[in-house]
Formats: sequence, C-alpha cells, structure tokens
Amino acid sequence: MLQRVTKIKHPPLRLFRLQNYRRFTVLALESSADDTCAAIVNSDREIVSNVVVKQHSYHEQFGGIHPMHAIWAHQRYMPGAVRKALRDAGMTLSSIDGIAYTRGPGMAGCLSVCSNAAKTLAAATGKPLVGVHHMQAHALTPFLTTPDINFPFITLLISGGHTLLLLARSRRSFQTLATTPDESIGNVFDKVSKMLKISWGELGPGAALEQFCLTGDDQRLPEIVPQLPRGQPGKLGFSYSGLHSSVERYISARNGELDGPTKLALARAFQTAAVSQLEEKLLLGLRWCRQNGITIKDIVVSGGVASNKFLRERLELGCQDFKSDVRLVFPPQELCTDNAVMIGWASMDRFLAQDYDEYEIETRPKWNIEELQ
Repeated sequence: MLQRVTKIKHPPLRLFRLQNYRRFTVLALESSADDTCAAIVNSDREIVSNVVVKQHSYHEQFGGIHPMHAIWAHQRYMPGAVRKALRDAGMTLSSIDGIAYTRGPGMAGCLSVCSNAAKTLAAATGKPLVGVHHMQAHALTPFLTTPDINFPFITLLISGGHTLLLLARSRRSFQTLATTPDESIGNVFDKVSKMLKISWGELGPGAALEQFCLTGDDQRLPEIVPQLPRGQPGKLGFSYSGLHSSVERYISARNGELDGPTKLALARAFQTAAVSQLEEKLLLGLRWCRQNGITIKDIVVSGGVASNKFLRERLELGCQDFKSDVRLVFPPQELCTDNAVMIGWASMDRFLAQDYDEYEIETRPKWNIEELQ
C-alpha cells in the first residue's frame, strides 16, 4: 500500500544565505533495503510529499529481507511511488530543481533501483543529481523539525543494517565512537521476532516484537528468565551476536515450544537487554566527550529502531544524569524508518552549493560515513 505522510511546514532553512533567495525543490528516491520511497522536499523545510511502499508481505515468510524479492518489489513499485509523490505535491518534473537518491550504504541490488531511476530522470530532464549517504541522512533528519541542534553532537544511529555511535562535528564530518563487529540491533530484533514466531502484520518484525511485549498479564509471567549477556560491558563498542545466541539456545533447549507467558517474558527480557546496551554505550560516549574536552549539547537518536517507544523511554531515563547539559532529540516516528524525505533533506546543502554528482556515478553498498569528509 502507498502511504502518505501529512505535509509538515517549518521555518526556512537558515544554514544557507543566498543573495537572491529562491526555494529549491528536490525529488528524492530511496530503495536501500525493503522500503520503496519517493518524496519531494524543499529548502524551506517543507515536506511537500512523502511516499513509502512497505514490502512486509514479501519478506515475512523468510523472517527478514530476501534480497531478490526486495529488488523485484522495488522495480515494481518505484515508478508508481515517483508518480504518486509528484501527484500528491501537485507538481511535474519541470517544477523540480534537483534529484537526489540513496547512493549507499545498503543492499547492492536494491540500491541499483533508486540509483538507475534517479540518474535516468536527471539525465532525461537535465536536472542536477546528488547521491546521498544513507546514515548521514538519518543523522540529519532531526534538523527538519528541530533546526537548532548544535554541532558537535552525538548521534546514535540504529537500524537493520547499522548500530553506530558517532560524534558529528558538521553535516559531513563524523567520527565513529562505537560500532558492532557482528550483528546490528535491528537485525537481532528481526531474528528474535522470527524465533518467537511473532506475526508481523503491517508492522514489520522489530515493531511487531515491541507491540507483543506490551501484551499479556504481568501476574502470570514466569519469575525466572534467562540471564542475557551484555555486549562488551564497560567498552565503547556494541555486540549483539551473544544476545542473539542466548535467546536461540533458550528456545532450542525447549524444542522451540514456549507457552504464552514464557514467550512474553523472553521477549521482554530480550528487548530490555538490547536497549540496555544502547543506554550504556551512549553514556560512555558522553563521558568520552567530556574527558576529551568536547562540549555536547544535543544527542540525536535516529534510524528505524529509534521508533521503538520502549527504547525512547529508557534513553530518556538513562540520560537523566546529563539532562541539565544535553537534550535528547528524536525525529518524528514516521521519519525514523527508511524514507526519501531524509535523502532529499541531506542533499540540500550540496544542491545549494552547486556541488553535483556526475550521471555516471556508481553506488556504494559499503561506505564508511567517515569518508564523507
């Protein structure tokens, strides 16, 4: 189903001062994983249209994203998503000033769909083109709704493909404070959701697990749940493979059969352990900045997993020791998961600086965000 997000208007972008001001409008495309997205955004911080086509019905049977099915779905839905974005905005391609797309990182075949579409549209119309770093876009999304975020800031980027704690010194300068050598938090949420046989519905596996944790009668839950490991305790680094394996062993020891209360208790224990690790590393990152004389006033938490309400509540509580000094900023929930709005917004400074990409530019499925400097 095509989904439309209500238009949001905000004060004009103040980062760029043009002598002869003219609103710049970008058509943006995103297909790095399993959401087919098109959006129109302008330099006045207005989301003119936003189309997101979910692929849950394609992937639920596999318990995660199936690459070939994702590519087929993107190829099927991208033309309609672009058409709907233009129609919702009441615009034509002649009204667009530039075309942006997700260049990477992401799944190679999936990236090729938005890349080819964007480059073809740009070449056919003579519009300028900008390829965007997907995680940079997540980090900058909150500026749409909270334009007074201060550099440098700490950003926690959490999704199906990434678990990153970064120091953002500017829109293009990021230093990695912590990452994971094994699994991302989003991937583990998806895998545990599959192991617990939780139905996705329209939510997707991670969101379905979160909703499942809110169900049930607390009085009937088992008092004993497995001790789930903390990843690299006391260190600036994430690790989720041990947590994944512990849940898998617990279920396997019971031949995959859990009664309702035990299933709920395990789901809650997993969610708590996964989020507690984020909480610990974020506080370690704040302390590291203080020890190195770096003043942090804002913390940005973005990416698909950032839409988890339990996570938001826990991070708010965990950062209370720093509340007099720092502000915790989340994008609106509909802009946490993959979308083309964030791609268009992240491209805006380059368009306004006339820093364009060639039409022959290639995708970058693996792309360290530090290379943006």
